[in-house]
Amino acid sequence: MSVTETDMQTLLEKIITVAPGRTCLFGDHQDYLELPVIACAINRHIQLTAFKNNTGLLLINKPDIGEKRIIDLNIPIGKVEKGDHLLAAIKILQDYDCVPTHGYDITISGNIAINAGTSSSSALMLAWVHFLIKAYGCNVPLTKAFLSKISHQAEVAFHGAPGGKMDHYSIGLGHVMYMETGADAHYKLFDKQLPGLIVAESGIPKDTTGVLGELKEKALLAIHQIKQKLPAFEIDMAKKADLPKLLKYVSDELGIYLEAAILNHDITQRALREFEKDQWDMQHIGALMSEHHQILKTFLKITVPRIDDMIDGAISAGALGAKIVGSGRGGSIVVLSRDGTQAKVIEALLKAGAKDAYTVVVDQGVRIIESRYLKQ
Repeated sequence: MSVTETDMQTLLEKIITVAPGRTCLFGDHQDYLELPVIACAINRHIQLTAFKNNTGLLLINKPDIGEKRIIDLNIPIGKVEKGDHLLAAIKILQDYDCVPTHGYDITISGNIAINAGTSSSSALMLAWVHFLIKAYGCNVPLTKAFLSKISHQAEVAFHGAPGGKMDHYSIGLGHVMYMETGADAHYKLFDKQLPGLIVAESGIPKDTTGVLGELKEKALLAIHQIKQKLPAFEIDMAKKADLPKLLKYVSDELGIYLEAAILNHDITQRALREFEKDQWDMQHIGALMSEHHQILKTFLKITVPRIDDMIDGAISAGALGAKIVGSGRGGSIVVLSRDGTQAKVIEALLKAGAKDAYTVVVDQGVRIIESRYLKQ
């Protein structure tokens, strides 16, 4: 049940939630086709700090971007404007008896680069949803999977945005995650580190909605053309060996998008077999990352010259593999270096034009790091 003003002795005076960023290791431009992905949470974070106030207002401050907002809890939520993910989350959670009844002074800040392909917006959503449920209660068990589900609904499904489930579940669940991105959102977690992992930012903003929408539409059109001839066709069952036959059913314009989907799916499955082993072959994982990048570059054309230079620089410095991350045409790359050579690879990345480059480690996912009740 949600908290009421008669439960003052149980109200939380202070809440701090943190949510990590994420990087996609395998499966970029796959989750919107309900194909699997492999991603991992990384130790860059959004932190939400909330202090209870004596108003019916949520006073939100985002100092990193110079933005402030007031949500008046005394005003019923009507139409939620497109892009208002914070209010969408509040409205969705009302169905779970999570109803805000008292105000907080809230500060949201962090060190996840904005618009760089490491999911700062999704991390914000996970931190926000975890705060709401911690502050106001909920009528279902609080799990990381539930937090991920609500955050995805608020940021993507509520207004029909083109993104998939990878970001929210990777950030929510933490660790290295393999995820079947269909309706069931089946996943496996691998609780190991990836030594030598580096994220490098290009400094070029990405156009997430535009790129995802464009490439998703073309891939779905290719699949539709095949289904007109082969009604039983399912993209997740297609193999590399099937491509010569399947491409006969697709227009020349769309064939490359079908080919990219099937080839990237094959790479992700090979990577999964490696992650399921007791000991990971880092050289093999790096090679698969680079193979995946070549499909994203040559088939989907989502790189830009600076990112190409960064990839080349990392590999020339001895990295095991590297790839662009996320929607592309800007944003960041992820690099797997030999452990102990990170400084050399980072230097090469910066020389190649990276705005920033830094080592990361696999993170445990969204969590509460402090909660303090009002004194009775």
